[in-house]
Parts: sequence; structure tokens; C-alpha cells
Amino acid sequence: MAIYVNQLGYITDTKKIAVSTKPCNFQVIRLSDQHSVLDGTTGPKFRDTASGDDVYDIDFSDLTEEGEYYILAGNSSKSHNFKISNDVYKNLMVDVSRCLYYQRCGIALDEGHAGIYTHEACHTEPAIMLDDFVKNNPEPKYFDMTGGWHDAGDFGRYSTAGAVALGHILYAFDLFPESFGYSMNIPESGNGIPDILNECAYELRWLLKMQSKDGGVYHKLTAWRHAEFVMPEDDHDRFIIYPVSSLATADFVAIMALASRVYRPFMPEFADTMLNAAIKSSLWLDTHSYVGFTNPEGSNTGEYGDEEDVDERLWAAAEMLRADKANSAKYLKILTALSKDVVSKSDFGWIDVSGFATISILSDPDHSSGMLESSYKNELQKNATRFVEMSKNSGYHLAMESEDFVWGSNMVVANRSILFAMAYLLIEGPSQEKFKNAALSQLHYLLGRNALDISYITGEGENAYSHPHNRVTASDNIEKPMPGWVAGGPFRTPSDAAAMSAIPKGTPPMKCYLDEVGSYSTNEITIYWNSPVIFLLAFINSKIAKN
Repeated sequence: MAIYVNQLGYITDTKKIAVSTKPCNFQVIRLSDQHSVLDGTTGPKFRDTASGDDVYDIDFSDLTEEGEYYILAGNSSKSHNFKISNDVYKNLMVDVSRCLYYQRCGIALDEGHAGIYTHEACHTEPAIMLDDFVKNNPEPKYFDMTGGWHDAGDFGRYSTAGAVALGHILYAFDLFPESFGYSMNIPESGNGIPDILNECAYELRWLLKMQSKDGGVYHKLTAWRHAEFVMPEDDHDRFIIYPVSSLATADFVAIMALASRVYRPFMPEFADTMLNAAIKSSLWLDTHSYVGFTNPEGSNTGEYGDEEDVDERLWAAAEMLRADKANSAKYLKILTALSKDVVSKSDFGWIDVSGFATISILSDPDHSSGMLESSYKNELQKNATRFVEMSKNSGYHLAMESEDFVWGSNMVVANRSILFAMAYLLIEGPSQEKFKNAALSQLHYLLGRNALDISYITGEGENAYSHPHNRVTASDNIEKPMPGWVAGGPFRTPSDAAAMSAIPKGTPPMKCYLDEVGSYSTNEITIYWNSPVIFLLAFINSKIAKN
């Protein structure tokens, strides 16, 4: 039998559940003296569809004494060690945030800040426009596009993906600033500005370079094809500026407007620059309908395409309503019209950013959206409640169904935790407790309470995955990857050769995962898989952990 726990641990005064694959009597053993501090019997059998497992709850919520423990079953089966502490997720928050620094492009990562994970400056050569590249123009125009974060396991930088990652983080800072007092040990540390804002500013400054002269925003900056598995400084393929899209432009408007609010107390001139950029791109949106993006034939870097841009424009309007007070009537009119076209208003991924509009509207102290606010709050409660009910149908208390195990399923897990966090903040009454427990349950899944007994965050827990699909960690000759990277997670239809070869057909969705560098469809890393976990941890450390 197996006993699955959150391999980091649990906050003292919270619901604490492990999952067993067999019924049993159990004891919770204190590691320091090997004494049993609590005993009990598993709950009833539950058939978990997504994993194909029959599982049984081990509830040890009555144990609130801080310490390190493990669970021992009557047949001598043991769980991993775990802690009970109000500080149990503090170091995790730092690690998950610091991974953004490791993704910095255009500068060297030195030993003083990166430890053993150093590399030379990369991708400092000027970029050219796609048209000049395709036509092999012997005298192209060159542009300085250095900076920003590598998006994922590749070296590309993408406007929509970057905006989404920034959205998760800046909303977290806006709502839970007390959770961000830690040092990330980055070059800017100690300058009087919270380190998470220092780090996000590195991405924001690059994103400003992606704005064209007329206000449209270039969709992405990548080479023609993905690089081989080399260190970033050894990749010298020419970087290409791909055309403007309305998707990128609307996301740019939203994140620049949001950032202008968040940064104003710390960097007022930078805030002004971002607001002016948002206004300029907003005017571009006024005169352009949907402009999509598809990769030109032969190019294989990330596409980040979307068949419509209504949700992106919705987010942009919501943020401009708060940031550009002089034109609030205009943005309220746009927001009102678009609100009728966007149905769920509860997603926080790069395909559907409508949930960000919900956060913006419902966290606005000025209540600028007027009558719309009530409808958005009702939609939030409806969707959060629906996902809570979904978690009740999971043996692992996960707000996911079998079909939700898509590429990047761990992002879906983390994004649904954002919805629970917002519902906890905004929906008063007895339902708060269920939203709190649901948010924590998503983290418990990510840290090992799952059908594969694996922590999906590098370096966090006794059985953390360790072979991410990431060119840097695959090429740096360092045994362990930097801690804090969130894996893409199980994908019910794995689509890379490594996973398809190793995972038998018919494997239940929760078990369709491979911890190998070649499995890009289950084991890649990205900035926007870490960023919603930053939001979740900020919420937990602010509102649940008692310090």
C-alpha cells in the first residue's frame, strides 16, 4: 500500500488529510523521538476516477503541534516525512519566485546571486523583423530587444505568456503585499523596493520594447526554430520580432495598466511610463478588430494563438477603467459590452484571461464598474462552488475531472486555487471554510498528495521530480535543478515521444506523467506555471498561516 501526503507539510490549524491506497489503522509518528502522537482508522473507500485508484482518507486534523512527522500504517507502510508549522511554505514561496530570476535573458547570472546555477550573458545580439528574415534582406533593420524572461524550457519570449505570468504575481502583490517581504537575493535586492517587484520590472521593461510605434504589440520574440539543448549563451540563432496581434496588444494594455497602479508608490516615473504605454496601445485597440497569430510555415517556436480576443479586451478594459480615470466612461462602456460576451469569467491562463478582469473588478476599492460588480461576484461564487463540488468527487480532493488533465494540467490546478482564494476573500459566511480548504487541497496535490506520490515542484519534498524539460538544467552539468520549478504535470494524451513510449495507452489521466527531460508535454517548466503558485502561496501565507 501507499500513503500520500503533502511532502512539505501542513499549517497547524488547518484540515490535514493524507490518502491511503488501502484501509488501515494508522499512527502519526513524531520524528524526533519516534513516539506516536495520534492514531486512527482510515475513512471509507472512495473510487477516484481520474487515477483509477480506490483510496481512503487519513484525517489527522486534530494534530496541531508544530514538528516533523510521518504516518505509519498498521502493516508498517510509511509516508514521507512532513512538517506541521505555520512557516511551512515560507521557503517554498522564495524558491518558486527565484525561478523567475533564473529565467532572465540578456544578462549574466553570477555566483553571488545564482549560486551554482551561473551562466554568461545570453541573446544580446540585435533582433530583426520577420519580414526581413523571411526575405533574407541583406540590410535588415536591427532592434535592441534584450531583457525579459525566457518563457519556458526554450529561450523564446512571448508577450501574452509574459503578461499572464505578471498578472498572477502583481494581483497577488496587490491583494497580499504582506506576503512579499522576503529577499530573493537578486541584483536589485536592498534597493528599498520589494524584490518581487524588482524581478517583475525586468520582464516589464522588456515588454515595453515589444510595443510598436503605432501602439500595436508584437506577438513574440523567438528564433525561427527552437534551439538545441545548449546553455543560453551558446545559442546564437538570430532572434526575430514576429508581427503584432490584438491578443498581445490587449494583454499588454491590461498588464501595463495594472503595473502602473502597483508600482506607483515605489517607482512613480516607471508607473507613468507604463500607463502612457497602456493608453497608446488602448487607442490601437479602438481602431483594430481581432488580429490573430499563427506561426509561418517552417517556424516551430511557441505559437500562443487564440481564435478570439474578447477576454483579452475585457481584461484590458477592466484595468484601464481603474488606471485611466480621465476616460473612465469610455472604458466602462467597453467593459459593459464585453461582459455580455464572456461567459465564465473565471480563468487565468493565456488562452482565457477573463478571470483577471474578475479580480480587477472585485478588488477595486472605488467600485468603478458600478452595477457590473454584483454580476461578477455572483459568477465568481458560482464557479468557485462548482469547483468545490468537483473536488468532493475526487479521492485526492482535487478540483479536476479526467478531461481537465490537459497540457499544463498543474496550471489548471493552481489557477483554480486562485478562484478559491478570491471566493474566500469576497464571499462571507460559512462557505469561506470550504473555499480555504479547497485552495489548500490544490497545493497538497502539487506537493505529493497525488496518485504518483510525487512533488511537482523541484527540490520541494522527499520525492520531488528532478528532470524538467528545460534547456538550461539539461545542459549545465549540475545534478539537481534549481528548486522551485513547477512541472507541467499529467497530460491525459501525452504527445512527445518519450512519454508516449513510457506511458501505456489507457493509463488513467492523473498517472500520465513522465519525469524525463524529453517529455515536453508533461514535464516542461514555464513562468506562467510558477506564477499562479506564487499567488496561491501569497494567499495562504497572508490569510491562513497564523504568525
